[in-house]
Amino acid sequence: MSWHEHWIRRYEHRRWTTDDNRMVRPFAWGLEHLEEVASDEWRVASRMKTPALADPRAFLREYAREATERSAEWYSPEEVTDYRLDRENVLTFTSPMKSPWTENNVVHAQFFPARKHGPAVLVLPNWNAKWHGQVALCHWLQRMGISAMKMSLPYHDRRMAKGHERADQLVGPNIGLTLAANRQAVKDARACLSWLEQRGYTRLGILGTSIGSSVGYITLVHDKRVRAGGFFHVSTYFADVVSQGMTTNHVWEGLRQEVSVEELREYWAPISPMPYVERGMGAGRNTFMVYGKYDPTFLPELTQQMLRALRWHGAEPRTLELPVGHYSLELAPFSYVAGWRMFTYFWEALG
Repeated sequence: MSWHEHWIRRYEHRRWTTDDNRMVRPFAWGLEHLEEVASDEWRVASRMKTPALADPRAFLREYAREATERSAEWYSPEEVTDYRLDRENVLTFTSPMKSPWTENNVVHAQFFPARKHGPAVLVLPNWNAKWHGQVALCHWLQRMGISAMKMSLPYHDRRMAKGHERADQLVGPNIGLTLAANRQAVKDARACLSWLEQRGYTRLGILGTSIGSSVGYITLVHDKRVRAGGFFHVSTYFADVVSQGMTTNHVWEGLRQEVSVEELREYWAPISPMPYVERGMGAGRNTFMVYGKYDPTFLPELTQQMLRALRWHGAEPRTLELPVGHYSLELAPFSYVAGWRMFTYFWEALG
């Protein structure tokens, strides 16, 4: 191991241990969170009936299979009628999906306008990002002449459920809730894209980091309005990241006694990028993927699996590998290299 790799790995571990509010939450099947479905023909009762409760594994397996196969319906956009932009350029609206937490049902997105009717990029931050996270990234895009909109993910910052310090609903040992929260994230993202389109922005891109990369890629392949996708950190299945990644160790601790990785991969397939890659939905889509050679969260072997699958199924992503991990991508000079390459990518793709 080189001194640089050793230093990066030590930095990653040190950053991980600075967060002392991680909790191992109890396992739950969370079937009650799967009430709302995409069509009248395919409906889950509001009170889960005996067969689902008696065999939640069989129920989730079938639910996930249907959701993945009918993902165009499962992630279908819905009309939003209460968009409101305040004087500080913060957009709010009611989420197209309801959750049990009132705070989470209002979407907050900060708008950084550049040129009217010019290109615009929707920015989806990392897991547990704060309200002011990635503002510098948005200002850089803005200065380059690209409007940016930074959306708060479900259960984050202003949308955080009372009594919580982390967005454990978006990634947690409650299987049904994690499914619903990530589905909500995609629907919210599509609603933000609709607002941008209504304001005259038709050259649209999406930029995601970590879990924002997962949500962003799924949004990209389901929404033809998105011309370009830029992603910091790349992986395959939601379950593989949770079970193998350093930053999700506490989540896996709440799951591992109840479900296997193979089972979880099936249950969380609808919110994973890989099934859509394998269906060829990424073919022909313009993407740029940046990843770390020493990433202990989105493991490099998972990244390579994803890239091989993309190319095998007709996609031609641009890529950039840097000698960093997950957190350390934010360090200079790597952040400048990654940022500049990402900005120039969007300028070329959307200009």
